[in-house]
Amino acid sequence: MKRSTWIVFVLLPVGLTACGGSSAPKPRPTEQPATSDLVVQADAKGVRTVAVEWKQIPDYLEVAGRIQADPALVVRVFPSLGGRLIGVEVRPGDRVRKGQTLALLDSSEVSAARSDYLKARADAELKQKALRRASVLYENQVLAEKEYQQATADAEMTRAELERTRSRLRVLGVSPEGSSDRLVIAAPRAGVVLDIGGAAGEFSKSLDSPAPLCTLADLSTVWAVGEVYEKDLAGLKVGAPAQVAINAYPDQKWSGRVAAISGTLDPVTRTLKLRVVLPNPGDRLKPEMFASMRLLRSTFSGIAIPASAALREAAGAYVFVQKAPGRFERRPVTLGRMLQSDVEVTSGLKPEEVIVAEGALLLRAAAP
Repeated sequence: MKRSTWIVFVLLPVGLTACGGSSAPKPRPTEQPATSDLVVQADAKGVRTVAVEWKQIPDYLEVAGRIQADPALVVRVFPSLGGRLIGVEVRPGDRVRKGQTLALLDSSEVSAARSDYLKARADAELKQKALRRASVLYENQVLAEKEYQQATADAEMTRAELERTRSRLRVLGVSPEGSSDRLVIAAPRAGVVLDIGGAAGEFSKSLDSPAPLCTLADLSTVWAVGEVYEKDLAGLKVGAPAQVAINAYPDQKWSGRVAAISGTLDPVTRTLKLRVVLPNPGDRLKPEMFASMRLLRSTFSGIAIPASAALREAAGAYVFVQKAPGRFERRPVTLGRMLQSDVEVTSGLKPEEVIVAEGALLLRAAAP
């Protein structure tokens, strides 16, 4: 259990020469403190001590990164037919539901697809009637078997063509019975509009276009992506805990785990790609936001003290070690890495020693 003692900070008055020239009695040699010790009253205010102890010290790696949408949840919407855009119904940043209209397109190919379907349907009906007549004649031995087989094959081919044209209309989202050349481009899934690649009046070239008409993304889960130098890779593994801070929200942290580390090294930057998957309720995390990732690589046993206990000066760092109640020694220490509110001490202290955790500045001011 961590020991702590509160000591009131009151400097002892220095003995002065009394009236008549006599001086105060000197302490016996055994009671004389060392010249490097600082003596204060044992019940002083503002000074708190703690016992030094071994702790499990985490080894963190800080990595700069940015937020990205999960590529598996990003949809690039291309119009299925070429034509002229009548209007774009959404804007970047809009949230859309599945099936919602994104844009309207005027295309002559809509009429062509519907015409192909109607022709295939009429042909299929005609061949089906011919097959029924051929079947009756064949049963009455009036029609040759070869002619009956030909009628059956013709009916099968026209049925297959009808199904093909019907499927095409279904994919295009065109009604078989309509008469308009207008094509409705609907959202294939719910998400947020990231980008718009067209405007009313422009001519769209369907799938031949290099840019999508609209880009949607589901941001319920996002990636924090960073780059790790090869020298920092030791100890880092998939599944390691990660804490992500976003510049836009300095008072909030997101917790996750390392989901993947790339298997190849970038020959130019000498880094490996790393990603952390984060839940994103409310879509607060936006693509391209800057992030800082703290990744846990390992833990080791060591000494860590409150950061307020260590005082720094040009010659190095030091702490005040309690030698006895009310008596403190200034001792140089070697500091390691910062650990949030604590700091690692690599040399100068041993477990069970008692140091000043709060009020070290008061002791430094009172030191001779």
